[in-house]
Amino acid sequence: MFQIKKLSRLTICVLLGILTSWIVSCSTGTKSASPGVATVEFWTMQLQPQAEYFKSLIQTFESQNQGIKVKWVDVPWTAMENKILTAVSAKTPPDVVNLNPNFASQLAGRNAWLELDAKVPNQVRSSYLPNIWKASTLGGKSFGLPWYLTTQLTIYNTDFLKQAGINKLPATYAELAQAAQQIKDKTGKYAFFMTFVPQDSGEVLESFVQMGVTLLDAQGKAAFNSPQGKAAFQYWVDLYKKGFIPKEALTQGHRHAIELYQSGQIAMLTSGAEFLKQITNNAPTIASVSTVAPQITGETGKKNVAAMNIVIPRDSKQPNAALKFALFLTNDENQLSFAKAAEVLPSTVKALTDGYFKDLPAKASTLDKARVVSAQQLQTAEVLTPTLKNFNLLQKAIYENLQAAMLDEKTVDKAVEDAAQEWNSTS
Repeated sequence: MFQIKKLSRLTICVLLGILTSWIVSCSTGTKSASPGVATVEFWTMQLQPQAEYFKSLIQTFESQNQGIKVKWVDVPWTAMENKILTAVSAKTPPDVVNLNPNFASQLAGRNAWLELDAKVPNQVRSSYLPNIWKASTLGGKSFGLPWYLTTQLTIYNTDFLKQAGINKLPATYAELAQAAQQIKDKTGKYAFFMTFVPQDSGEVLESFVQMGVTLLDAQGKAAFNSPQGKAAFQYWVDLYKKGFIPKEALTQGHRHAIELYQSGQIAMLTSGAEFLKQITNNAPTIASVSTVAPQITGETGKKNVAAMNIVIPRDSKQPNAALKFALFLTNDENQLSFAKAAEVLPSTVKALTDGYFKDLPAKASTLDKARVVSAQQLQTAEVLTPTLKNFNLLQKAIYENLQAAMLDEKTVDKAVEDAAQEWNSTS
């Protein structure tokens, strides 16, 4: 993770800003504005490929709001957490920030964001999907606006399935375990890759919920030390010990799964539809034999959605202008435009009714099919993991103890018990 440890860049940028008036900004996010004009600094997370969209969006907004200028800064995914933490701590934050609810909730617990309940009218609030709005609330207070969404799909290499003699795509974790054995026996390769790295994907925690595990009780204490929780631990431990999950699952993140799928090393990939374009560009042969299906789930039938939101720092110097821009960015029209440009899903009710998410063209591509399947899932999908100010500690407690059980350092019962005690001592 990128760390901001030195002041030298900051010093240089400030000096250049003083000495050369033509410089608009530097990497620390300095702001300048004409007298009487409010400058809103807007940070996104690794969305530079959509530069043309944001350029057009900002021009339209500024033309409709003559007293406001928007400065867009795109931040690499790996740098965002430390960059925004540093800015918030120094009380020099941007005015509008794109984050995900899990990380944003950690700072919401520190009272870092502007509360929105009294500032967003009910009529506007009701334009967003209710379950997605809920993902940006903490302690009954709203701290973010929903933006774009992705739901997980299962992308299959049909050649792999034919070689293994699999005619029916696995739809549940029980069927996945059967397919994993069949693929390994017939091809010698792995069915899938799942990461158990604490700092990476929360997919394992989501699988627990799909299997019927209640993670936390009403008081926020561990509820996963239960028969369902132990069964979920046992499921992943068994798959790992039988050799159906690559050993690097304990050290590599979700990006490794994409690399394995593109190189033909695994039969299926659980990911968002937006990665299909990457697979097509990087591995056209694999893409040509790929198909998509709804995400794998447990007996609950629950399906996940990954949400990105928009927050306004409490220390913003332009809170009113920032809110106006944030609402413009996330309205029906602009969410629909962005969803089409970035191959994601909108979080507003009206935008999702567009035929783009319902109707398949005559010669539908795999990407077209993925979009429609994703949108269909969104009707019942939900953010499966709880919004917590210290969610990372919950994930760490479960993943590290689950790893210990996989490596035979602990029994499953002991691993579950230790994970619960570790969480309860920090919550």
